[in-house]
Amino acid sequence: METERILLRYWEESDAESLFKYASDSDVGPRAGWPAHKSEEESLEIIRTFFHNDTTWAIVLKETGESIGCIGYYTHETSNIPIGENDCEVGYWVGKPYWNKGICTEALKLMLDYCIHEKHFKNIWADHFTGNPASGRVMEKCSFSDTGMLNRCSQLVGGDKEMVKVFKYNR
Repeated sequence: METERILLRYWEESDAESLFKYASDSDVGPRAGWPAHKSEEESLEIIRTFFHNDTTWAIVLKETGESIGCIGYYTHETSNIPIGENDCEVGYWVGKPYWNKGICTEALKLMLDYCIHEKHFKNIWADHFTGNPASGRVMEKCSFSDTGMLNRCSQLVGGDKEMVKVFKYNR
């Protein structure tokens, strides 16, 4: 999946260096519900254990070939929020140097197209911590609406303390 600027592809072990470069920033992971990476070895292990599947993609900047973020979807069984059996939840992040450049919006539009036309999910959901409104703006640019639901996500770092706002995609 690609646009003029980005490519979504499966993670490779060779992405560990760039993953660590962006995922070690303490401003990035905690906004998405995971701790900052502490070493390149940890990033490699994350690729091997959490990203090695058919629902998670690297966001690659075509100009440099570098992986600068991550996007994927969760099914009913693995979602952070209560969703239907034929629904999915999407999630994403990009490295801080790429914030406010429209990259997450481009990536999310590609993911929505995939989830609708390839996977045929009935409803598509997303959420963000209340302290990260920029993620909500990405969702709104991609035709998601705030449902008004707030949820705790105990499996996310900080998810016991800070609520997430739940959004739903409007076809």
